[in-house]
Amino acid sequence: MADYAKDVLVETQWVEDHLSDDSIRIVEVDENPALYAEAHIPGAIGLDWKTDLQDQVKRDFLDAESFGALFGSRGISNDHTIVLYGDRNNWFAAYTYWYLKYYGHDNVKLVNGPREKWLSEGRPTSTDLPDYEPTTFTAQAGDATIRAKRDEVFEALGKDIKLVDVRSPQEFSGELIAMAGYENEGAQRSGHIPGAASIPWAQAVQEDGTFKSADDLRELYSAKGVINGSDPIIAYCRIGERSAHTWFVLHELLGEQNVKNYDGSWTEWGNLVDVPIEKDV
Repeated sequence: MADYAKDVLVETQWVEDHLSDDSIRIVEVDENPALYAEAHIPGAIGLDWKTDLQDQVKRDFLDAESFGALFGSRGISNDHTIVLYGDRNNWFAAYTYWYLKYYGHDNVKLVNGPREKWLSEGRPTSTDLPDYEPTTFTAQAGDATIRAKRDEVFEALGKDIKLVDVRSPQEFSGELIAMAGYENEGAQRSGHIPGAASIPWAQAVQEDGTFKSADDLRELYSAKGVINGSDPIIAYCRIGERSAHTWFVLHELLGEQNVKNYDGSWTEWGNLVDVPIEKDV
């Protein structure tokens, strides 16, 4: 994986070789949290993206203190290397990676391939819950250089800032407000943010969920004008998890410096009053 800009991926064999390494904490974050109870990598800690990683009152993620308390309570300290994986080609694993980076934890890796890859390879699984001693995890102040909020996105319109819509072509065109089964994450209006390039997140991975080569990824984003030198990039999807996957590709694998994830994404933008929307493809 030397062709990637940063050493941020680990292969499934590496994970199996380090199952007994106490300096590592493996964390599974699935779109469908019930999968963790069915089978997970031995010793893996399960986090529920809805109940553990989100504020339960307002639409936002945890503040720094609550984030640190969550990880510390699960036996994860600042000294641990955190290795993330999950279902749906690591949507919420990549989101949690970005989340950890936002709060200043740099010692984090993503498994190159989702939980389905681990299972298909016949690697060991468990249904036991890990029993790690609680410890201290200190979250730093949030890093605004990797997170975009709605006002910044609005101000980016018409400027030399590249917007990347990573949703499906049907969502981008306005044909769908939300995919079937995700109606609760929908918006009043369909379409996309004006000027955004449509590059669905799945174009960055191979059939088994592993990432394409750096050359192929750079060609993908360059062809749509997203990577053109020094222009800032803002990625968005529906609620921020797929765009975190694209943020990972652009910022971590390709080394683009000025990349942000707009985690409010279309659920927020499509519900705002008096913001521009496009429906053309």
